[in-house]
Amino acid sequence: MQGFDHLSTDASKFLDLSLSQDQVDALNRYADLLDQWNQKINLTAIREPEEIRIKHFLDSLSCTLAIKDRPHASLIDVGTGAGFPGLPLKVLYPELQLTLVESVAKKAQFLNQVVQDLRLKQVKIVNARAETVGQQGDHRQRYDWAVARAVASLPVLCEYLLPLVRVGGYMLAQKGESAAAELDEALYAIQVLGGRHLETIPVSLTNLAEERFLIVIEKIAQSPENYPRRVGMPAKRPLAA
Repeated sequence: MQGFDHLSTDASKFLDLSLSQDQVDALNRYADLLDQWNQKINLTAIREPEEIRIKHFLDSLSCTLAIKDRPHASLIDVGTGAGFPGLPLKVLYPELQLTLVESVAKKAQFLNQVVQDLRLKQVKIVNARAETVGQQGDHRQRYDWAVARAVASLPVLCEYLLPLVRVGGYMLAQKGESAAAELDEALYAIQVLGGRHLETIPVSLTNLAEERFLIVIEKIAQSPENYPRRVGMPAKRPLAA
């Protein structure tokens, strides 16, 4: 796919990242697969090469502003859709043990195709709802990081993500201009689920008009066993004081 000429330059300029040519080639191949599959199923509304480069790849890689100086052996990406931000992070960090959670079967099939084509190792794709995964022993409180982008409001997202994070690990939510307001609404949920707001990091990317923020929550205590609640309940009745 054309339009990726500046990916390495922008990653260095805006995120202080050094991408190898192999990594740029892998992301380019990923973009080609995204374009091919988008003609069959609706993976993403973002389809122009320039927008894919910025709003999918650079935006996903912006998670490194929070992650790179902290332990990140394992990461779970909940509601990953077409693989963002998890798969670009895997390309950047080849040793990362990555789990992608996606409830839509056709999107999970696409994720499998990308993993196979890019020959990515240590990637697990789980075709299930977040509430179900959060109660499974293989995933509950097992990860260094749980991340999500454009999945739900922050109080709901906390119930999806924090039960997946080990004590001492972190939850990361990628948010837009509503970040501060959502954080205020989520303070009760964060406390109940064993978290503590650590920092909110502003993100500035070329040609991206929307404000972007990374909300980082540290896991300081185990999440109560009854969270996450059954499928649909977190969204229907978000935790509130």
